[in-house]
Amino acid sequence: MTHETVFLPVHYSGKLANADQKPSLTAYLLENYETLDPNRKRPLVIICPGGGYDHLSAREAEAVAIRFNAMYFQAAILSYSLAPMEFPAAACDLAEAVHYARSHAAEWHVDADKIICCGFSAGGHLCATLGCYWNTDLFASYLPYAPESFKPNALILSYPVITADEQFCHKKSISLVLGSSKKYSRADVSLEKHVSPDFPPTFLWHTLADQSVPAENSLLFANALRKAGLPFAYHLFTHGKHGLGLATAETSKPDGSAIEPECEVWVDLFKAWWTRLEL
Repeated sequence: MTHETVFLPVHYSGKLANADQKPSLTAYLLENYETLDPNRKRPLVIICPGGGYDHLSAREAEAVAIRFNAMYFQAAILSYSLAPMEFPAAACDLAEAVHYARSHAAEWHVDADKIICCGFSAGGHLCATLGCYWNTDLFASYLPYAPESFKPNALILSYPVITADEQFCHKKSISLVLGSSKKYSRADVSLEKHVSPDFPPTFLWHTLADQSVPAENSLLFANALRKAGLPFAYHLFTHGKHGLGLATAETSKPDGSAIEPECEVWVDLFKAWWTRLEL
């Protein structure tokens, strides 16, 4: 396995985020071998940990990458912009990550048409933002790339922050992703309102017991996807607090509260859905 970290270009430098922030992509890459299949290309999962846009959760990072490696996916973890920033700084980082991975697909043994963005909590909001806006004018003034170069081919949204509706929103995430922006409003980051026919195929999961990011976030989004006639899978589990990660001991909190056998099947459910998905 190859393990490497690359720093991403920051074309919005000085406009949206603290110049000291250095977005990066840490790749966990399975090797090809002459005795097996030297030309094999694998799907790539770009992992966006949660953390409310003010930190990145370690429990939703390396262990998740290794779990995807175990299913023969390439994996990479995105360290994206955090507060203080203005929208869409973090989304630009994810777009840069997808563009970089697609540009280095041959080197990384990646199928350039099978790049998946996987986000947890606020990271889910980040992935859904790119899904909503990849082919709009949002990125045009910041990124010098054709939109197709940073379009994700599919998304995994794990207990995602979605809505800015005061009744259901995660207030900190919505506040910090906007920052001091005068150009964009809460309506712009209430993503259930911005699903278009160009939104990528999506796998979602959440729990009814989540009191930090209520399940209404993913319910609203699943409903928007259904109305748009888009391919998606949605799993709503009964038990499990917010921030489960893999829902196993490997990503558990010290008190064991993030171990939830009911939910740990989400990775296998995704794999089954992905296998049937025609891209």
